[in-house]
Amino acid sequence: MSADRLQEIMDWLVDGARSAAGPAELVAQLCERLVDSGVPIWRVGVFVRTLHPDVFGRSYIWRLGKQVEEGAADFSFPDTEEFQTSPLHTAIRTTTMVRHRLTQNVPLRSLVLEEMRAEGITDYLAFPLVFTDGSVHATSMQTKELAGFAEAEIDVLGKIVPLLARLAEVRTLQRTAITLLDTYVGNRTGARILAGQIRRGDAETLHAAIWLSDLRGFTALSDRLPPRTVVDLLNRYFDCQVPSILKAGGEVLKFMGDGLLAVFPTADDGSDEREICAAVLVAAREARAAIKSLGCLEEGSPAEAVNFGLALHVGDVLYGNIGGRHRLDFTCIGPAVNLAARLEKLTGGLGRNVLASPEFASHTRGDWMDIGEFAVPGFARPQRVFGLRDESGGVLPAS
Repeated sequence: MSADRLQEIMDWLVDGARSAAGPAELVAQLCERLVDSGVPIWRVGVFVRTLHPDVFGRSYIWRLGKQVEEGAADFSFPDTEEFQTSPLHTAIRTTTMVRHRLTQNVPLRSLVLEEMRAEGITDYLAFPLVFTDGSVHATSMQTKELAGFAEAEIDVLGKIVPLLARLAEVRTLQRTAITLLDTYVGNRTGARILAGQIRRGDAETLHAAIWLSDLRGFTALSDRLPPRTVVDLLNRYFDCQVPSILKAGGEVLKFMGDGLLAVFPTADDGSDEREICAAVLVAAREARAAIKSLGCLEEGSPAEAVNFGLALHVGDVLYGNIGGRHRLDFTCIGPAVNLAARLEKLTGGLGRNVLASPEFASHTRGDWMDIGEFAVPGFARPQRVFGLRDESGGVLPAS
């Protein structure tokens, strides 16, 4: 590779590889530039650890003439034989380049290297990607050239790897920020925060279907069961709801102990309100069925049924930043949220799991029955309440 061509690739990396929109594109474009410059790479892998509750790390694999394959490894991966015997593991552990000439007939004792040799790889390089925070990730580069990599080619790759590490760190930090915001505040809220809506008081009116649920008898369970059992129960309980909420297009805004607040935004003109409410109702039935199958097992006693209450409503909410000067919460407030909270409190006394306001029930009318008007705290007039026809329950005295 000429010095000018090397400098061109290095300048592209220093400038942020702006032509590559994502990590897969970055790997692909870098490899294509190296091949066009005469470096005989046939396969390149990049492995970056992540800050994610379910993902240990992400991999990007490029092969000559093929699209980049993206993969994710869970937290069991570091203990596998594949990783423990991989040159990547050695490069990460020693923070030095590792080289294996696979044309030599030596015992490898590495699943990765045996697989590479079977593919016809002749030379294997692994480089550490050292981030500025001290964390170590890795990249590997392989060729099928009979003579392997020339020393000059290894020198070129050694010059490019530190720049790749800096760029990978920047891209990883961006992805980490998005992941953490998605995990802790939801994807729509996270997008708003990243877009700069971080000032206290920044808010907008949002028309949405509202989901507010609560685990019935949680205080008594918390008092009776070991704390770790309670945490496990809550996680399993929320797992019964969150997937269905997300599938229906909703966003979980908040976990409040055993409570859950989610919203399903509608179009400004309300043209999709009926469709959204129908999807929410499907999610509600899925969650009800999943929770019904849960059991809270207390040591030395049989499984105890877990029950919940859910209120569904449609209305305007104020969606934005609320809180103290140095601690903000992106949440929803307003009479519509308050009404949903009050309706949820009625579920236990009515012996029902799911209740709805007239505004919500009107969009899926055949699924609901009018069970009367009830006084609710904070509202001057009694509120009409609807229950699902497939649930039987008692009736509170109407006001």
